Amino acid sequence: MKPPSNVKTPAQYIASLPADRAKTIATVRALVNKHIPRGYDECLVWGTIGWTIPLSRYPDTYNKQPICYVALSSQKNYCSLYLMGAFWSASQLEQLKAAFKAAGKKLDMGKCCVHFESPDDLPLEAIGKLISAISSEKWIEMYEQSRLMTKAGQAQMAKQGAPSASKVAAKRVATKRRR
Repeated sequence: MKPPSNVKTPAQYIASLPADRAKTIATVRALVNKHIPRGYDECLVWGTIGWTIPLSRYPDTYNKQPICYVALSSQKNYCSLYLMGAFWSASQLEQLKAAFKAAGKKLDMGKCCVHFESPDDLPLEAIGKLISAISSEKWIEMYEQSRLMTKAGQAQMAKQGAPSASKVAAKRVATKRRR
């Protein structure tokens, strides 16, 4: 559910929602704001409330958009909490799955988004811990590492005379075999 075009702030986004949905989004927004490490900015990104590395801090992104870490949106039939850390980090994904299991809650998840209808559907304390686990500095580092795995990143490294990530990985495997 894309917000109206006049919506420019997270508060306006929430105000544009039906009352029950606004309460749900506001509750989860408060949780994220409580746990988000310093260095992330809350803004509207891709029609959602997002917590990003602002372009003023890191302008060199592949799509000229801020690097998103967490996002929150109201969809037609549910809400979504986008936890990019769980998408990029296998250990974060396992922690998220374990938290849902331990809380006896059903995990309804896309690639990096958790679908929910109410904050009661979420293990809030565990999600707060996951959100607070990756500093903005670490998130930038993770972003840069992921970019090196793309064709553009490989081309950039070749220009600089650095070996490609696949060659580095192959060398690591060969070294382990010799031991």
